[in-house]
Amino acid sequence: MTPGTQLTYLPDRASWFLWSPQSTAPESDAPAGAAVPATMRLAIPDGGEIVAREVSGLEVGLREGRAWLRARRPAPQDSDSLRTWTRLARHAEVAAPLPVAAHCALSADGAHIHTAGATTGRLRDALDLADSLSAAGLTATLRGYQLAGLQWLTGRERGAILADDMGLGKTIQAIALMLQQPGSAHLVICPTSVSANWEREITRHTPGLRVVGHREEPRPGTVTITTYARLRRDPGRLTGLRWGVAAFDEAQQIKNPRTLAYRTAKAIPAGYRLAITGTPVENELGDLWALGDLVSPGFLGTRRRFHDRYVVPIQHRGSSTAADRLAALTGDLVLRRTKTEVAPELPPREVIDVACTITAEQRRLYERALTEAFDTGLGSGAARRTTVLALLTRLKQICNHPALVLGEQGPLPERSGKFDRLGDMLDEVIHTGTGCLIFTQYTAMGRLLAADLADRHGLTVPFLHGGLRPAARNRIVEEFQASEGPSILVLSLRAAGFGLNLTRATTVVHYDRWWNPAVEDQASDRAHRIGQDQPVTIYTLRTAGTVEDHIATMHQRKRGLAQAALSGGEADLLALDDDELYDILRLSPQAQR
Repeated sequence: MTPGTQLTYLPDRASWFLWSPQSTAPESDAPAGAAVPATMRLAIPDGGEIVAREVSGLEVGLREGRAWLRARRPAPQDSDSLRTWTRLARHAEVAAPLPVAAHCALSADGAHIHTAGATTGRLRDALDLADSLSAAGLTATLRGYQLAGLQWLTGRERGAILADDMGLGKTIQAIALMLQQPGSAHLVICPTSVSANWEREITRHTPGLRVVGHREEPRPGTVTITTYARLRRDPGRLTGLRWGVAAFDEAQQIKNPRTLAYRTAKAIPAGYRLAITGTPVENELGDLWALGDLVSPGFLGTRRRFHDRYVVPIQHRGSSTAADRLAALTGDLVLRRTKTEVAPELPPREVIDVACTITAEQRRLYERALTEAFDTGLGSGAARRTTVLALLTRLKQICNHPALVLGEQGPLPERSGKFDRLGDMLDEVIHTGTGCLIFTQYTAMGRLLAADLADRHGLTVPFLHGGLRPAARNRIVEEFQASEGPSILVLSLRAAGFGLNLTRATTVVHYDRWWNPAVEDQASDRAHRIGQDQPVTIYTLRTAGTVEDHIATMHQRKRGLAQAALSGGEADLLALDDDELYDILRLSPQAQR
C-alpha cells in the first residue's frame, strides 16, 4: 500500500474508494477482482481550505471491501482513514474517531459531506440490507449504486419516483424493495411490452416471490403483473385490494391527472407507491407534479400552487431561484442518477438483451408460416437451402412487425411487441437528448420506423440505407455528428455497418438480429470507436419464444443454425433434418401465452 493512501466510504454508492491526495493512482493490495479504476468528487484540503475536486482512485465493492479490511494486516504507513476503517471492520463494537478523509464524499447536493456518524450509520444499514436481501433469497448481486438506491427508497415512507437512466437497473431495485415486505402482496402496472420482462426478472432473481396474473388471487409473497390497458378496462379489480408495493413502470404513460388511468392508479390502496420512469418531466413540469402526487399525495402541494411557484417562474421566466427551490424540494421524492454519475465501473461498451413479447397477430402469422412451409415440404439439395432461408427471413420479419411481412404501411402500434417496446425506449432517449442509432437489416422496416417517429414525435428522422447517393449519405452523417438534426438515426445494417464515425451516439439499438454476431459488432462500432468519450449502451431486441431466441443463443455458442446459415454450404443446412429444424423454429412456451 502506498504511504498516504486514503480510504473513504461512499454512502451514495454503498462502496469504498481508495485514493491518494497526490492524485496518483494508489498502489493497493485490495482484491483485484473487486477494485476498479474510478474518479470521484471529494472534499479535499487545499491551501488551508476544503475544496471539492475530482480524484482518481480505485472503487471497491461493499462486501469485498469489508472482507478485505477484516483480513488485512495494519501497516505502519497506513493513513489515519485506512487505519480507522481497518480497526472498525475488525472490531465493530470499538468506538473510534473518524478522520475527515474517511467520510469526505460529497452528498447528493454536491455542497456538503456526510458526518462521521451518518457515514458509519449508512454503512451499517447497507451491510444489514445486503445481508437481509441475501437471506430473503435475492439471487442477483446489486451494484453499489443499486444498493444505495434501495436504501434511499426504503427511507421514503409513502413512496417515491425512481428515475435512473435507462440501463441502470430500475427493475431490480424495485423487485428488491418488494422483497423487503414478504408479508404483503405486491402490484406492478406496466406497458404490455414490458410485462414479460418483469415476470422473467422476478422469476429469475427472487424465488421467494411468485408472479400471478391479473385475475389470480393475490396472497402474501406474490406479485401481480398487469398493464395500463387492463387498469382502464377493469379498475375495480385493483382498487378493491390492499397492496404492499404498487409499482407503476414507464409511469409517464399516466401522467395526465384528468385521465381515468391516472385517477384509478391514484385510488389503488398501497403501503408504498413507486413510479418508475426515465423521463419524470416528459413535456413540462406539470408531469413531475402529477407523478409526485401519484406516489406521495400532497408532497408537492396542490397542482395550482405548484404551477404558480414553479411552473410559471421556471418555464416562463427561467428563474434559477425557483429551480433551486424545486430541486431541494424534490430531493426527497425523486431519485435520478445517470450512468456518468453513478456507474464509472460500467464498461465503456455494455450490451443489454431486451426480450419482447409477441402479439396475437404475430403468433398467428408465425405459426401459419411454419405450417405452410413444413406441410409443403422443404425439398432437398440447393432447393432446400433456398426454401429454409426464405422461411427464416419470413419468420424474422414477422418478429419485427406484421406490417413488414404483409407489405403494409400501417397501422403500426399495438401489433408488434418489439415495435412497442422500442417506442417506450425511444421516449426516454428523445428527452435525454443523447444520440441513438437504430439498426435494421430490412429497408422496409427502416422506413416504417422513420415514419412512425415522424407521426408520433414530429421528428424528421433520417434513414441511412444502401439506396442513397454518397452525397446524401455524407450529409446525414455530418448533420448527425454536428448535432444539427434529430438525436435519432435509423440505419440499414449492411449499408451503415462499417466505415462511419457516429460517436455522437451513446445508445445503439439492434432492432433485429443478424446471424453473424461480427456484423452486429461492426455496426455497434460506429458509435463505440476512437473519439467516443462516453459509455455506449447497446440494446439487442428479440421476440421471446421465437427464432430470435435461437439466434441469440447461437451468438453465444457460435454453432448450430447460425453457423449453418452463415457457411453457405448445402451440407451444413442439410445437417438439420426436418424434425430438428422444426424444433428450433417453433414457438416456445414463452410465446404461447
